[in-house]
Amino acid sequence: MKTFKMLSLELLEENQFTSYPLIDGIIINQENSHKYWILEMYMDAQYAGDFAKYLGTDDILDVRAVISYPDNEPAYFRVVVHNITEMPDTGHVSVLLKGTLNSNRRQYAEQLLLELVEEGLTGNALLERFKSDLHNRKKLK
Repeated sequence: MKTFKMLSLELLEENQFTSYPLIDGIIINQENSHKYWILEMYMDAQYAGDFAKYLGTDDILDVRAVISYPDNEPAYFRVVVHNITEMPDTGHVSVLLKGTLNSNRRQYAEQLLLELVEEGLTGNALLERFKSDLHNRKKLK
């Protein structure tokens, strides 16, 4: 197993990412045959409801997390909410997500680049728009 520091997490709902401020977070690559990952977030209890509605369901959520260094591009995961634990007398919760790393990131980048070139973008305008849309995960046509 490998562990990583999670710096931020965003949840995709209705084609929009919502960012959740973390007090602390960890991501564990279980390195098993199922290629499962565990994401645990320690956050303010006010955000628990956003995840509690998925607890006990089989709903697969799309999330992105920045791992290890703030300048790293987000990693994309498909996860289910596995557990929510209230931390007594702290006003905080632990939210445990389990799932898989979304590996079609390269395909997304290639499709995004193709769309931007078809729009006629070139040079610095193409580079800046590509960086921006890749980071924001713009919905493709």
